[in-house]
Amino acid sequence: MPRQPSKRSRAFTLLEVMVALAIVAIALLAALRVAGQAAGGATDMRMRMLAGWVAGNRLAEHRARRDFPPPGIAQGVAVQAGIAFQWREEVTPMQSPAFRRVDVMVFAPSGEEPALARLSGFVTRAEVR
Repeated sequence: MPRQPSKRSRAFTLLEVMVALAIVAIALLAALRVAGQAAGGATDMRMRMLAGWVAGNRLAEHRARRDFPPPGIAQGVAVQAGIAFQWREEVTPMQSPAFRRVDVMVFAPSGEEPALARLSGFVTRAEVR
C-alpha cells in the first residue's frame, strides 16, 4: 500500500512563501524602474526633437525674410507644441563681408544648461534663388 505524504510535506512553509514574495517584489520593482526610465527617455527625446525644430525655424526665418542680422547675440522665446523654448542666437561675421554665420542654441523652458539643440547656418547679404 502506498504511503501517504504527511501534511508537513504537502504545504509551503511561511518562510518559503515570504522568500518567494520578496523575489517577486524585487522583480516587479526592477521592471517598474526600467519602464520609468524608458518613459523619461521618451520625454527627453521629444523635448530635444522640438528644440531642434525651433533652431531650424530660426534659421529658416532669416532665409525667408532675406535679412542680414548684425553681429552679436539675440535671445527670445519660441513656442513649439505648446512649449515655450528659450533660444539664443550668436551671429558672427565671416571673412567675406557678404556672409554671416548664425549659431542657434535652444534651451528648456526653464533656461537651464546645457542646450537641448544646437544648429549652425549661414546667411548672405543677397541670396540667389
